[in-house]
Amino acid sequence: MRALLAVDETGESFAADLRGEGVDVVAVVAADTPASAAADGALGEEGDDFFAALAEVEVMILRVRRATLTDAVVGLCDRRGVRIVALVGDDDDERVARSFGLLTTIPVSGGPSAVVDALPETGHLPPPLTAPAPDGPRTIAVWGPHGAPGRSTLAIELAVELARGDRRVSLVDADAHAPSIALALGLADEGPGFAAACRQAARGTLDARELTRISLPLERTGVDVLPGINRPGRWPELAEARVTAALETCRTWVDHTVVDVAAPLERDEEIMSDLEAPRRNGATLAALRSADMVVAVAAADPIGIARYLRGHAELRSIVGPTPIVTIANRLRPGALGIDARGQVRRTLERFGGVADVHFLPFDARSADAALLGARPIALAAPRSPLVAGIRRVVGEAILPRQARAAAAPERTGLRVRRGRRPLGVTS
Repeated sequence: MRALLAVDETGESFAADLRGEGVDVVAVVAADTPASAAADGALGEEGDDFFAALAEVEVMILRVRRATLTDAVVGLCDRRGVRIVALVGDDDDERVARSFGLLTTIPVSGGPSAVVDALPETGHLPPPLTAPAPDGPRTIAVWGPHGAPGRSTLAIELAVELARGDRRVSLVDADAHAPSIALALGLADEGPGFAAACRQAARGTLDARELTRISLPLERTGVDVLPGINRPGRWPELAEARVTAALETCRTWVDHTVVDVAAPLERDEEIMSDLEAPRRNGATLAALRSADMVVAVAAADPIGIARYLRGHAELRSIVGPTPIVTIANRLRPGALGIDARGQVRRTLERFGGVADVHFLPFDARSADAALLGARPIALAAPRSPLVAGIRRVVGEAILPRQARAAAAPERTGLRVRRGRRPLGVTS
């Protein structure tokens, strides 16, 4: 077993002991060298030696601290096929290791023998720091224009649907204007919530374990909720940089994060005299820029579609090439007349260039039952056509690969019955 040792002052003696145990230590570097190399290439002789050694080893034995184990280090080792064996000195070091998914840690006091026991020849190698990334987006922002088109309801139902299949999902309320997820789900909004996550992210102390501690589990769904602020005046706690850092940490915590954001997209720097002050819309802009996918919801009525078209261009300028899934919510003929779907499709394509639209039906009875019981619609009315529509959107637009894989066994051996056509089917 060839190994790279990245520790502090005792590196050479530690390496000698490991060699005595039969481990081929190719090189010894300082504990912070991997982080420096992964961040900027560590130009110079030290960097060249590090990358040359990394190309020859299967394992890097790293003295873990907050500054030495980073996303960049994990990514570099994953690309090179190098496992990381974590040496920890205290509980804080162990939390850092666990935040990256490494459940097996080795105390520094255990010495070389404890390290050798964790290597393949004499024991088991700890699992990779990062689990395989799930297909589909890790962070999904749910946005919609003014007028309550159903952003929060859709965010809740998307999170519940994504959690099916044993996926770990978090639901984040990042609405700095009118947060409502805790109220809609009957959860306490006096606890830490997303604002606390943002504060800890700004201090560099937020990790997966802390997110688990401050989140609230949503009954029988597998969704962990980070409620929003409980008073609108607390919006400065959701500063843009804080939200960005907190959502980045969520990537190491769960498979998918669904973020409910407010409607306004305006940048208010022009009317602010203090250019360093937080912006009320900063939370929305940060969440949209951090997202791997944006689910944009419009009310399926003339006013809702007009508002969506006015905001869509601004949304696209903010998120750049990030995919946008457009959903027309509460579709009903009464508000649009004959061929409601066709009218919405043609309007969005003609005036907004939106060619692909998904529709959700208007189901007031199920929505009222969920609101009365302070539960997701998927639990209050599992047979609701709205739940079926959201499931279809997830399968077609958000997780299409998993949907096709799950459906493949069911299509095997499928037979088409010939004879009388169903009503409404024409040749």
